[in-house]
This record gives sequence, structure tokens and C-alpha cells, in this order.
Amino acid sequence: MVNKEIVTFVKIYDSIEELAIEDRELVNSAIEAVDRAYAPYSNFQVGASVMLKNGKVLTGTNQENAAYPSGLCAERVALFYANSEYPKVAVETIAITVKNKNGFIEYPVAPCGSCRQVLLESEIRFNQNIRIILVGTKSIQIIENSKQLLPLHFQKNDLNK
Repeated sequence: MVNKEIVTFVKIYDSIEELAIEDRELVNSAIEAVDRAYAPYSNFQVGASVMLKNGKVLTGTNQENAAYPSGLCAERVALFYANSEYPKVAVETIAITVKNKNGFIEYPVAPCGSCRQVLLESEIRFNQNIRIILVGTKSIQIIENSKQLLPLHFQKNDLNK
């Protein structure tokens, strides 16, 4: 038997003012997007904003459905929109924020497993890491790539095993 240690590195900031200007702008774009979410069932509105390598910023929001599996998370909406509109341009950074019935959440929430897998696929597709900015009013976390969120990941090579 062998024990393997898996370590995830997260940079934690107390406020948006500590971020670089381009990160602040991306976070503000996600904050603006969150009110366009369609979340009548969970009241858990998520806004995601992606910065593409060409400088374009695109947003996505969660879209719920009474048949829960039919909805889609904000992260995937933003990533799929980016890949649809700019199929040859890599995503550099994604900012994610959440609002519930009490307002914006205090501490960040990480993407679900499906969104983590889509982030990973985008990184592999373009051979470029995607920085992930998770936003709360009392804490902001920056993760340098999706492998930090999904260290034991499934990828294309696994299909050929």
C-alpha cells in the first residue's frame, strides 16, 4: 500500500480591493450577472463571468427548471457560451458569485462536480489553465486551475485504457 497526499492551494483575500484591477472588473461582471439568474426553486442565484484570452468578457447565470436535472449551472452556461462564440479562444479566468434570499453570500461556494469537469475539459482543450475566482462578501478565493479543485480527474486518455 502507498499513501498519496493531495494538496490544493488557495489564495484567500478579505476584499475585492485586494485584487488586481482586471480581476475586480471580472468579479463585478459576475456580480452584475447574478440578478439575471433564473432560480425560482432554490433562490440560489449564481453569476459567472469569464475572461477570454482575446480580452472579451462573457457571463452566464444558473437556469433552473422544475425538473431539476434539466437546469444548468452558471459556470457551464458561461463556459459553453464562450466556447460557442469563440471556439478557438481559451478562457483565462472565471469569476463566480452567489446570491440567496438574504443577499450575496459571505463565504465563497466552489463549483459542483459537473462544472469542475467542464472547467478541466476547457483547460485540456486549449492547453491552458483557467484561474477560478470564488467570491463572497467576507472572503475571495483564487485557485490557479481546475486540477486544484478536481485532483483525481477523468480525462480523454482514460477512455483509451
